Formats: sequence, structure tokens, C-alpha cells
Amino acid sequence: MSAVKPLEAVARDRVGKGAARAVRRQGRVPAVIYGGGQSPQSISLDANQTNQLIYGGGFLSTVFEIQVEGRKVRAIPRDYQLDPVKDFPLHVDFLRVTAGQTIEVAVPVHFINEDAAPGLKQKDGTLNIVLHTLPLEVAPESIPDAINVDLTGKDIGDVVHVSDLTLPAGATLAIDAGETVATIVPPTVLGAEVEAEEAAVAEAARAESASEAAEEAAKDNEG
Repeated sequence: MSAVKPLEAVARDRVGKGAARAVRRQGRVPAVIYGGGQSPQSISLDANQTNQLIYGGGFLSTVFEIQVEGRKVRAIPRDYQLDPVKDFPLHVDFLRVTAGQTIEVAVPVHFINEDAAPGLKQKDGTLNIVLHTLPLEVAPESIPDAINVDLTGKDIGDVVHVSDLTLPAGATLAIDAGETVATIVPPTVLGAEVEAEEAAVAEAARAESASEAAEEAAKDNEG
């Protein structure tokens, strides 16, 4: 289960584009906490810390205990906006979470024990990952850090479906159980593409060399 992380915030009295730009000039990120049957609360976060949290992974599946003016609010990020050029955070939306509720989160899928998969270790197959995250309906306090897929014994041609995965207690899938998570494909599937590309490059090089040789021969004949 993901640990609840503390997060310091400052309340914002002013809202709007002008106010948001002023907040960013101060090295902070405007944000809002909404939901839970309460009015939205405008806050700001430290820009450097927010940037690290977003790019550190798992941001949208982490519950934060946000401290604002001496009060603590538990909330989970639902969305964030990045500058289209510089990729730094422009705004974050948080959803309040309360005991007894469930929310939908995208949980990362991790693949373990690849060395124990004959199709990968002994037969040089390739792990073709279809789903990198899995949408779960789960209580905030039960959000897992990741869903692990054990590849022990997996061979060429084996398919891992969503229904094969072990979910946290109380969690339900927000996706069809028959969806494919990953497959183990033979090396020739990708190898044939590489060989074809290499052959095309070699053929182009031969054609270029032949053309250069013909030009040189023509020059010699003219001389």
C-alpha cells in the first residue's frame, strides 16, 4: 500500500489568471482541493517540490496529507497541467478523500522474475507489454504502489490477462478482465523487422557504391 505523504501548502485568497501568474513568479504552483461535499479551497505548493513529486512517479496514485494553515486535509491528485515548452507544473487539482469511499486510480504494472521465464531467459523471447498501468476502483488507504506480474515459468506464446493478476483486498477492476496485459513473443517477431531494415540499408549502400563506380568509370572514359 502506498504511504500517505505529507505536503505543505499555503492558502490563496485570490484566484484567476493574474493571481496564478503572480503565484508562479514567487516560485510556487497554484492548486485547488475540491470534493468531499465541501467548497473548493485554493492553495499553492512549492514549485521545486511539486516538480519532483510529479516526475518521481506514482503522483496520481498517491494520497497526500496536505497541511494548510494548521489544518490537515487528505487528498489525491486528479490532474495537473505542465508548461507545453518547459514542462514545469502550472496547476494541480486535488480530490478530497474520506473514509469509506472508493476512487479510481491508475496503478503501475511491474513485471518480476523475468530471469525465471524460459521464454525470455533461455529462448531470447521478448516481453511485449500492452498495459503499463491498470485502472482500479479502490479505497484510498488501500492503493497499492504497483501491481506485480510474476513471469516465473512463462514461455513463448504465453499471454498474461488482467484476470490473472492479484488485486488488493477490496479493489475492483475498472477494465475488462479479459484484456491482455502482456505477451511473450518469439525473437523472430522483432528480429525479422530488424533484418529487413538492415537488408534495405545494405541494398541502398550497394546501389550507392555501384552508382559512384559508374560515375568514376564514365569520367575515366572521358579522359
